Amino acid sequence: MVGGGSDSLIGVVHRIAANMGDNFNLIGGAFSIDFKLAESFAAKLELDHTRVYKTIDDLIKSEHLLPENERMQVITVATPNFLHYSMSKQLLEAGFHVICEKPVTTTSEEAIELQQIAERRQAVFAVTHTYTGYPMVRQMKSMISEGMIGKIQKVDAQYYQGWINPVIHDPEERKKVWRLDPSKAGSSCCMGDIGVHAFNMVEYTTGLTIDSVLCDLNMLYDDNLLDVDGSSFLRLSNGSKGIIRASQIATAEENNLRIAVYGDKGGLKWEQENPNYLYHVIEGQPMQVYKPGNPYTSDFEKKSVKLPSGHPEGIFDAMGNIYNGVAAAIREEDYFDGAYPKIIDGVRGMRFIEAALKSNAKGQVWEEI
Repeated sequence: MVGGGSDSLIGVVHRIAANMGDNFNLIGGAFSIDFKLAESFAAKLELDHTRVYKTIDDLIKSEHLLPENERMQVITVATPNFLHYSMSKQLLEAGFHVICEKPVTTTSEEAIELQQIAERRQAVFAVTHTYTGYPMVRQMKSMISEGMIGKIQKVDAQYYQGWINPVIHDPEERKKVWRLDPSKAGSSCCMGDIGVHAFNMVEYTTGLTIDSVLCDLNMLYDDNLLDVDGSSFLRLSNGSKGIIRASQIATAEENNLRIAVYGDKGGLKWEQENPNYLYHVIEGQPMQVYKPGNPYTSDFEKKSVKLPSGHPEGIFDAMGNIYNGVAAAIREEDYFDGAYPKIIDGVRGMRFIEAALKSNAKGQVWEEI
């Protein structure tokens, strides 16, 4: 792992998830720019201190001195956004498979280059759009692909958080938040951090592509350079319409990701804060509720649960399913379409972010993705 040390929010999710399918062991990494912190962190995990590195350059050089069957096989990149591209590129060129946090890069050109390198090197490259790993999201994808709600005619995706609200109103405090710093976060905060998850969920569950967006972004203050709130109207590849609503100033919201997909026969609704329930509404019939691990679910859903029905499956399980998909891909085993988000999903996400920014900058006009 690169990044993901003791001061990382997402590092622990990756570590636990990687172990869930008994497919991975954490060998070592370059966990922090503060090497003393990295060493103490590795000691706490009882890792081999010789596999704890100061930099990614040291990691690559030292691992290549080992026999091929002893080297790290997959590297997880869990650093701030601005490092994703350069580190992933180095790792791919050095022969490693890569699992990278999102957004995969800060520009679509960088993402496309990583896609080309991964294809040339025949490397597995996963982007951790974690929510695609939830069993009920996979059930939703299966039901839509089987035509259970008919032709899709409306999509509504929302991702509301409130964590920036306490700092955004203080000019000095918001300077301390790296996600509000273009040099570290890239060109977008809200759409780049959470709006892109909603975008990915729409394309993942429906199997459609979003062809164009009309976006209105909110920076809240003139001296705040990045968006903290926004809404995007959508035109999908089958001619249907939709909306993505994202905010990091939705006061007191926690991690309120929701998606609803409506067809001409019915609809499906799911929410991340209550992830073990998938609601199926059918014209003229009572609402049905699907739960994980039951006989009535799809084969893809069954492959994505780890416990009998009635045992909640959460964010660690969702990330674990992505790691399991990566392991199957590396072993060239059969796996379900959508078992892990690929580099093309990262490319699509970057194109969405850039289209949203262009649409807003041009005065809220339709922009093709």
